Amino acid sequence: MIGILNMFAKRGLAWIAACLLVQGLFHACAVSAVADSWYVAPAGDDTAAGSLEKPFATVQRAQGAAAPGDTIYLRGGVYKMTTAHITQRKGIFGRVTVLNISGKPGQPITYRPYENEAPVFDFSAIKLTDVRCTAFYVSGSWIHLMGLDIIGVQVGKMEHTQSICVESQGSHNVFERLTMHDGQAIGIYHVRGSDNLFLNCDAWNNWDYTSENGKGENVDGFGCHPTKGSTGNIFRGCRAWFNSDDGYDCISASEAVRFENCWAAYSGYSTKFESLANGNGFKAGGYGSHPANELPDPIPRHVVQNCVAVRNKASGFYANHHPGGCDWINNTAFRNGTNFNMQGRLTDNRTEILGYDHRLFRNLSYKSRRDITNFNAAKCEVVDNSFTLELKLTDQDFVSLDEAELLKPRKSDGSLPDIGLMRPAKDGTLSRAGVESMPGGESAYIGALKPQ
Repeated sequence: MIGILNMFAKRGLAWIAACLLVQGLFHACAVSAVADSWYVAPAGDDTAAGSLEKPFATVQRAQGAAAPGDTIYLRGGVYKMTTAHITQRKGIFGRVTVLNISGKPGQPITYRPYENEAPVFDFSAIKLTDVRCTAFYVSGSWIHLMGLDIIGVQVGKMEHTQSICVESQGSHNVFERLTMHDGQAIGIYHVRGSDNLFLNCDAWNNWDYTSENGKGENVDGFGCHPTKGSTGNIFRGCRAWFNSDDGYDCISASEAVRFENCWAAYSGYSTKFESLANGNGFKAGGYGSHPANELPDPIPRHVVQNCVAVRNKASGFYANHHPGGCDWINNTAFRNGTNFNMQGRLTDNRTEILGYDHRLFRNLSYKSRRDITNFNAAKCEVVDNSFTLELKLTDQDFVSLDEAELLKPRKSDGSLPDIGLMRPAKDGTLSRAGVESMPGGESAYIGALKPQ
């Protein structure tokens, strides 16, 4: 302490004053770094100030004004998107809205509805015959994209192609309460970037009836195919139904993907239950026609936990020829073509074998021609599944078998609705099953839904 006082004495009052001035300037800067708000409206003007009274017309213009920590509020109404709104043409892609400006840790750039209003982005007027259409292309990081309703994304090319509602290529982003429906495009498509959360999003009634044979073989509800090093990507609380291909697909993922508390229904069907493309609820694994030397090392171990698959045309839960194992924990399958299909391959990625190295803990299967197929039980870790316990289940063992409950409105916070469908009834067979071991999680019951 004496040394510090002597230093002040030698330096003099002027030096002390200068130090205090610099400290004050730093404090002033910290105080003035207040986040701004910007506004966008269907009848706005991109030459306006971007205020509540004088909003911008496009999200693209608002991004150019925003800084880390800012919020961009989207007023309700229909945003009619046209080819004039295309921001970027690159290779085989035509990207309409490009979010490539990043926030910072703890200071994301947030895009969200204003109060309780409903912004709807209609892409039905954009029909690109030379490139694939991406409605929202997100390559920035630390972005929170919330509450958008995206409809009518089209396919214009006739050959093998794919349009996308929301393409994710950044890191540390949150995609929350997005609805993507009634178009020809996949809902959310993640390719590269780490630690992204896809939270409480819905994708339904998407079918590419234009390209190739019109079956819509590239139109999943959600696709996640992260490149090497793109780790920590999670889908939580999402729903997919009536998508022409699969509900959730990670056929080309080089890193592990997690699906938690997600629902998939009616994959591979039109709304009239016409047979379309593949029709799997959760396709966790597999590498298509990749040669063995292109397989990731190690083979990703995907996790599908507390998920529900109902009446998907092919399989509810599908390992898709995966040359390794995945974790299937507390899932519920009802009325799928096959409820659980563990089809595997050797690491030559050609030789088909029964699935191996899987962990199946406390899964529930009911009312399917096949509870589980292509499964090497001796080479998997299997604990307390309804089909391995050989439980004799009846309709009375469930609170409800009404599939319409899957499509009930979400709660006010965006979380999934409470349903009785496939929920174990009080004092029913499942409630009396006496599950004791609990590897892979804390829940001590069978299936995705806690008993009544």
